[in-house]
Amino acid sequence: MQFNQETYTFTDPGRFGKIMLIVGIIGLLLSAVGIAVDAHQFFASYLVNFTFWATLGIGGLFFVLVHHMTGAVWSVSVRRIGEAAMATLPMVGLLAIPMLLGVNQIFSWTDSAMMHADPILEAKLGYLNVPFFIIRTVVYIGVWILLSILLRRLSLAQDSSWGENAPSRFLRVSGPGTIAFAFTVSFAGFDWIMSLQPLWYSTIFGLWFFSGAAVTIYAFFAITSHALAKKGVLAKEITQEHRHDIAKLLFTFMVFWAYMALSQYLLIWYANMPEETAFFKDRWVGTWTFWSVFYPVAGFVLPFVLMMSRHIKRNRWFLTFWAVYLLLFHWFDLYWNIVPTFHPDNAIFSWMDLTLFVGMGGLMLWRFWAVFTRHPVLPVTDPNLQDSLDFVNQ
Repeated sequence: MQFNQETYTFTDPGRFGKIMLIVGIIGLLLSAVGIAVDAHQFFASYLVNFTFWATLGIGGLFFVLVHHMTGAVWSVSVRRIGEAAMATLPMVGLLAIPMLLGVNQIFSWTDSAMMHADPILEAKLGYLNVPFFIIRTVVYIGVWILLSILLRRLSLAQDSSWGENAPSRFLRVSGPGTIAFAFTVSFAGFDWIMSLQPLWYSTIFGLWFFSGAAVTIYAFFAITSHALAKKGVLAKEITQEHRHDIAKLLFTFMVFWAYMALSQYLLIWYANMPEETAFFKDRWVGTWTFWSVFYPVAGFVLPFVLMMSRHIKRNRWFLTFWAVYLLLFHWFDLYWNIVPTFHPDNAIFSWMDLTLFVGMGGLMLWRFWAVFTRHPVLPVTDPNLQDSLDFVNQ
């Protein structure tokens, strides 16, 4: 790996991208064996890992939209990392294909006899049907890809031709884009996860799904900035002050996630409606009982207590540890929400969970690295760049 400190460009991106591509292909090929061995488990593992890696691109898009909407200064130094993360969304589109092909294996509402047997489910047939589900998924991912392409092109154009008019140009995309993002991410959460139990519903579920994406991108910032600094890339441009803000936002959205999860639980507990309480009842049987107790302790109590310190937030190694921890918990969070539908009696971890995680992750990180190393890793003509480099937490 060779990096030009004056132009902020990679003259040689190194072998990381190629290694990730090879790892990704091998992981997916091994996972493909699982379709023949146990298709039921394959699609359970596939949905967990697909939604996990999709939140990386979704989180990157969220960060870039909010960065431009708020006119933030501190985040200029990490903007290109966020842009490269959102550039993985075309890969999310490709990875969605097996989910769409296996829709009958994943979602119970594809069984027309079951849907017609229940008047409540029958009333949902106008929404829960395969053609409309596929159309919606294509629209969600299509909107995200379109926004990521437009914002990335504007960012690169800023480097070469204009600078002072950048904020207004970015706002033209980010304003309506933020609204489109909010709707599509919420409904993606409804469709891809909540509809696994078609009788169950939660008005908070879209915000829960979004909160996981927000945690993912800020954890990714912490890990990536640390890894780059070890190689001498952006070591001075992403300072302790930037890491402190990344840590504060990571902590904030971890708390926001916990608030959404708790609010969902309290509303369902208070209403005490059978079609709603079934969600938690299904996670209080067999070994799921242990994991349901583990869930709030690992996802909120431990990181809340141990990340609160300013010293932890400003220490690169501690921050990286907690970023990795929260990413792993985010995977488990999706697992806890998805897998009981496939294995209602006990939690079952499969080798396909690992191979699909590695396979999809390899392709996503290959795409991220290819985009990130192709152009300057800082927006060199951004009028706020110097203020970002000089940023100090108050």
